[in-house]
Amino acid sequence: MFKKLSVGALAALGVAIIAASPVKAQSVEDFYKGRTITLVYGFGAGGTYGRYSLTLADFLSRYIPGHPKIVAQSMPGAGGLKAANFAYNVMAKDGSGLYMPVDSMIISQLLRPKKVKFQADKFTWLGTVVQSNAVIVVRSDAGINTLSDLKNKQVVMASSGKGSQTFLMPQLLNALYGAKFKIVAGYRGSRKMQLSMEQGESQGVSLTWLAWSSAKPQWFKPGGFAKPLVQIGVTKDPALPNVPMFSDVVKSADDKAIVNFMASMSPIGRGLAVPPGVPADRTKALQAAFAKVIADPAFAVAAKKRRLEVNGLSAAQIQKIVNDALKISPAIVKRAQKLIMGAK
Repeated sequence: MFKKLSVGALAALGVAIIAASPVKAQSVEDFYKGRTITLVYGFGAGGTYGRYSLTLADFLSRYIPGHPKIVAQSMPGAGGLKAANFAYNVMAKDGSGLYMPVDSMIISQLLRPKKVKFQADKFTWLGTVVQSNAVIVVRSDAGINTLSDLKNKQVVMASSGKGSQTFLMPQLLNALYGAKFKIVAGYRGSRKMQLSMEQGESQGVSLTWLAWSSAKPQWFKPGGFAKPLVQIGVTKDPALPNVPMFSDVVKSADDKAIVNFMASMSPIGRGLAVPPGVPADRTKALQAAFAKVIADPAFAVAAKKRRLEVNGLSAAQIQKIVNDALKISPAIVKRAQKLIMGAK
């Protein structure tokens, strides 16, 4: 015979059955439906970081399950490091925050460890939109006709801070080539620095060729306002066949190793990443959405209207570049810290 169970026992049994039943996990679509995603970038709104962020915000929602609203947010400061530190330590770890990495992220992590509060390889990368070399440009009236003139004449360079290539690349030439760049920091964004050149506050800036060609193409016509002096990257930009690569200018193996390390910034930046801890199903959905955006012909058209290019890398490709770049010899890092950052 079966014994009768009390009401309390039946209730307890019911709770046990419910607890033992599998709980349906929240789907990616359910999580993003009706949600707003914040896309943070570390410079002013008028530069290429701002324009790429706005263009990605327009398109990415179409391919993320649930189609969340995406809002781009400028967070300038410390040459882009303020936003990087925020994204790593403060940004929500649930997939509701996206970060557009600064291109000097790896360089700053290794050369300025006390200022950096992140680990670049711990971000989960969605991919990048474009790759572009750093190009040092000076006013045509600066009295610099050849690269060697930099050894004999001071040139005032505008910079957003020591975490940015606007400081790192001129200082690289000071250290390894004997250039006499005077670097003035405090400008927020490439447009402000280009304006400083126009107004005579500065005579040059180091920016990606994309930033130059998209914002000031008229400057580089024959007899124009400014001239490119040298480029730093993995390979020569086809648009600048007569502008030397700095890796070809330096002679010693140790100097070339430092230049090649600094060139790691070329494929990094102007993409998207999420901080560590975001659930795997959401990161996979975001990576898939990013890949679809980059392949969308309409995105390329929209980018072109904002004078931007699309020449990106996948999540796996950029993750490998980041991981490999961080394997640089400690001896090279120490020498670069001393020469470029003045570390003792």
